[in-house]
Amino acid sequence: MSVAIVASSKGGNTKKVADALTEALKAKGVDVSYSGSVPVDGAPGAKEARDAVEAATTVLVGFWTDKGDCAPEVAELLSKLSGKRVFLFGTAGFGGSPEYFERILGNVRSHLADSSELVGSAMCQGKMGPAVRHRYEAMQAEHPDDARIQAMIDIFDAALSHPDADDLSSIVRAAEDALGI
Repeated sequence: MSVAIVASSKGGNTKKVADALTEALKAKGVDVSYSGSVPVDGAPGAKEARDAVEAATTVLVGFWTDKGDCAPEVAELLSKLSGKRVFLFGTAGFGGSPEYFERILGNVRSHLADSSELVGSAMCQGKMGPAVRHRYEAMQAEHPDDARIQAMIDIFDAALSHPDADDLSSIVRAAEDALGI
């Protein structure tokens, strides 16, 4: 089995998960032919990434959550994975709820090529950038009694430690189970 691991990571969370997957799979003797960024036309290394994805039998695709879905470059890649076994992994700053993760995964799965085989998926929470907290604080200044805004700040603060060792271990375990290793 030849595996390519590609990830789109805006804040570093998804890259951290991709790195943990790469290390764990290589330690199990899996032929990880490529581990890096999602191929984007014109970007450095895009041809190498595209060639590795094309040659791999299994592709692990990582994404950060963008408005409840993956970024456009990930959606485009997923639509081109005809005949591939695919494992999806993602991070979401507002995560924590299995139902929320499942909604996101449903949206991301909808981009898969019809002939690809989804072998599994997993998500975890990831920290958000400081600009998000500043936006929440500005909202709270305008609406100091809004419990929903305080809950958003609390979720932001809870996400600061993610993805943590438990998150990484959980996603690695899910991938190993999905790949049968």
